[in-house]
Amino acid sequence: MSTKTSNSSRFVLFASAVAAIGGFLFGYDTAVINGANTFLQTHFALDPERDSMLIGLATASAILGCIPGAMSAGFISDRFGRRRVLFFCALLYALSGILSAIPQTFVQFISARILSGIAIGVSSMICPVYIAEIAPPRWRGRLGSLFQLGIVTGIFVTLFINSWIQRPDDATWNAAFGWRWMLAAEAAPAFVFLLLLFPIPESPRWLIKAARETSARQTLGRLRGGDLAEVETEVAAVKAVLAQEEGSFRELFSRHYRQPLLIAVVLMAGSQLSGINAIMYYSTEIFKAATGNANAAFSSSIWIGLVNFIATFIAIGLVDKAGRKPLLLIGNAIQIVALAMVGLIYARNPQSSALLGFVTLYIAAFAMAMGPLPWIVCSEIFPAKLRGRAMSLATFCIWSSCLLVAQTFPFLLKKIGPTHTFWIYGACSAVTFGLVWLLLPETKGKTLEAIENSWKKSPASRGCE
Repeated sequence: MSTKTSNSSRFVLFASAVAAIGGFLFGYDTAVINGANTFLQTHFALDPERDSMLIGLATASAILGCIPGAMSAGFISDRFGRRRVLFFCALLYALSGILSAIPQTFVQFISARILSGIAIGVSSMICPVYIAEIAPPRWRGRLGSLFQLGIVTGIFVTLFINSWIQRPDDATWNAAFGWRWMLAAEAAPAFVFLLLLFPIPESPRWLIKAARETSARQTLGRLRGGDLAEVETEVAAVKAVLAQEEGSFRELFSRHYRQPLLIAVVLMAGSQLSGINAIMYYSTEIFKAATGNANAAFSSSIWIGLVNFIATFIAIGLVDKAGRKPLLLIGNAIQIVALAMVGLIYARNPQSSALLGFVTLYIAAFAMAMGPLPWIVCSEIFPAKLRGRAMSLATFCIWSSCLLVAQTFPFLLKKIGPTHTFWIYGACSAVTFGLVWLLLPETKGKTLEAIENSWKKSPASRGCE
């Protein structure tokens, strides 16, 4: 490998890793509420029986911000560029972490959490798109998985931060101050994210679309090791694709893109309707109810976070070798079995040690497939000029589904019990399995332009199938 090629590889990896910090902040913000929940309830005098809806709102309030954040991110990033919007996300994460830690009323807390949700919604759309647009085709799957690795790392690290901050023998301090420090700690990595954004480049595909071709060539030269032939080939391919499109929502809903749009909806909604955030938001409460032991419940949550972290490396290692579709099919199949068994264990013996085993199996299956791959696939399958709008719509689906699960999980536990609740999640995984089998073509190793052009061909002649 030449020195130029080696340097460009490191530069691509660095830029992708910086974007993945947005995933870390996403994961931190998602998991921090798990540790703060009980203390919040005490501080704001929320009774689990009387105020179950308010408790659900405290848990899911960030998701309320995710939806408008995701929906607006595409338009903003198409107008101002991916990199500028990443700067906006970093600032918003820092601000929301601080504001979430200093509210005087419950309404102020909810407002601050909605602000953090806007940051999550925007970053969940922009970060995968940015990585997909700077990555060489042969590495795009692995680099795209860094975003999910950032998420699970944030979730895992947050479990220890929450544990380190809280005082086990001082419930009064935890209710008054502990949860505030948990939320405020997010500002530190947010400022690190902000500083590291300065040396990374704008997306070359966005630069070409913005008629800044000279800057795009310079950026591609750094990203592709100075290979002028590769740079010119990529510039020509992007320009040819952009020249064919209108870049409107009408184009997105045209017959050429109905299949990728349906794939995006299936993957994004399916990832949440399998119940992942019911476990991530409420894992401590689930195991505490099952075991009656708060310390054992926290230890179980640590194991879940560790498995979630490790299993993501399976996706990173296999996504560009085995492909997207096989991993999604295998992951969903395992989820179906694991969720069916979790429901069965709740029906027969909730105190069984097998409960943790099958919840962990579900987490591992999710982390290797339905965690990272929907983001990767959705960032690949849409045309360049529509990618921002399309990803906004896709992330709207994931956050709407996430909100539905977060809000309904406590209600379902009370009304139909954990057995039927987890069986519903298993049925959703089964539907996702069937639709992935029928709809999803393989995209590994293909350029974004080749994938885009394939939707305009007949199914029999598509190059990415």
